Amino acid sequence: MTWLKVDLHTHTSEDPQDRITYNSYQLIDRAVLKGFDAIAITNHDFLFYPDDLVEYAEDRGILLIPGMELTLSKKHVLLINPDFPSNPKGRPLSDLEKIKNNSNLIIAPHPFFPQLKSLKSNFFSYFSYFDAVEFSHCYTRFFNPNKKAVFTAKKYDIPLVGTSDCHFLWEFGTTYSYIEAEKTIPSIIHAVKKKKVRLVSFPLSIHSSFRLSIDIAHVKLKKIFSQKESTLR
Repeated sequence: MTWLKVDLHTHTSEDPQDRITYNSYQLIDRAVLKGFDAIAITNHDFLFYPDDLVEYAEDRGILLIPGMELTLSKKHVLLINPDFPSNPKGRPLSDLEKIKNNSNLIIAPHPFFPQLKSLKSNFFSYFSYFDAVEFSHCYTRFFNPNKKAVFTAKKYDIPLVGTSDCHFLWEFGTTYSYIEAEKTIPSIIHAVKKKKVRLVSFPLSIHSSFRLSIDIAHVKLKKIFSQKESTLR
């Protein structure tokens, strides 16, 4: 067993729901530069895990873990090692009972952040299905929506996992986990369930938080203009 540097929540340009500028290969290259051992690409509602990408990662010393960010009852749930290729639209949170098994991880991503897709009070209705709670990179010394996640994880004796939830490449590596496991998917999943996880996180600087706000606004404007162009055609 060794402590592996891992990020279990990332996004890439292959994600159909987000306008992301870097692809999965570029993310893997960044993971190599940052000294990671394993990452999960968790695009929205579909599994992106092609053989050539798995081999590309393996050749560079990165274990690529299959994952998906599910939409259930219009809320986000992180699923590591799914056994289905896509998530049907309109699926309810009650399906967590069918989804959960010993071979996967169910994580509550950004559960108490002030956004529509966060679980918020729904977490408490389904907490028994969650293996871990996410500590997200998106916070500063002055504003930290992770505080309730930390309190909740302690209360329910659930491990905290640090993730980047990156949508911009510069976000990757600001928050992550060390997991005590063998460098295999089953071992990493088992280790998280057994709470063999250490959180590493650095709050965003004022400059970085301002940069993130600008980047998000830029993406939203591009999306609006592209939708208008499509309507005019």
